[in-house]
Amino acid sequence: MRIRHAAVPAALLLALAWRVPAASAAAEVHRFSFMLSAIPTQIAASDFNDVIGYVNATQLDPRGLEPLDKIQFSWLFDAEARYFVRQNVAVSFGFGQLKARSHQTYLPGIGKSIDFEAAITSVPVHAGVAYYLAPFNSGDFQARAFLGGGFSSVVYNRASIAVSSYGIAPDPSTSTTGTNDGPGYYGEFGGHMFFASRYSVLLSAYYRSNVVRNLINEQTGLPMLDPSGRPLTLDAGGAGFRMSFGIGL
Repeated sequence: MRIRHAAVPAALLLALAWRVPAASAAAEVHRFSFMLSAIPTQIAASDFNDVIGYVNATQLDPRGLEPLDKIQFSWLFDAEARYFVRQNVAVSFGFGQLKARSHQTYLPGIGKSIDFEAAITSVPVHAGVAYYLAPFNSGDFQARAFLGGGFSSVVYNRASIAVSSYGIAPDPSTSTTGTNDGPGYYGEFGGHMFFASRYSVLLSAYYRSNVVRNLINEQTGLPMLDPSGRPLTLDAGGAGFRMSFGIGL
């Protein structure tokens, strides 16, 4: 009988010992994290959109053809390394890729087609710092608001207008591509959420200033001009919303 009564407290102690580690679980904030981001973003592209408007006005509208849409939106996919140098300060370095295109296909006859395409490709490379505010803790969850910003240069920029055809003689196919690199900056404000695991989620409003001036024609090596005769500029910047998934290492 005494053995049976003694077994009850022992069982309770064992149960408590089993529950304590689970109850004491806390959000893990890793000093180093690898972040993968998807950012739906505006693209300003004002000068390049003027070129699209010129193509519409001189080649498509006079023939009663549907115009090319202007380029105003894209997805920026980004990979970043983020390191906490202090509890409330993190530095980051990363790169991404942005692609956008506007395309129309016209069918002038049986077995014949003409394609007009305007496209932008850009590779933003960024380095910056983020300042984290006081955390909000709830059980095994932690959320921290932050402010961040830094440099965001763009490389491997391509802005092209192309016409391709099938079954048309004489062949009207042409392609003009402008390229150059340019400096810039970015800023963001949002929240970083940590869980009782190595994974985290970051959400933020994200703005990029990425203006590439004096595009050079890849085919001729000469400066490209806009419809008004000025050197062509590609503005690949814009406001977006950053959605990131982090892996603590």
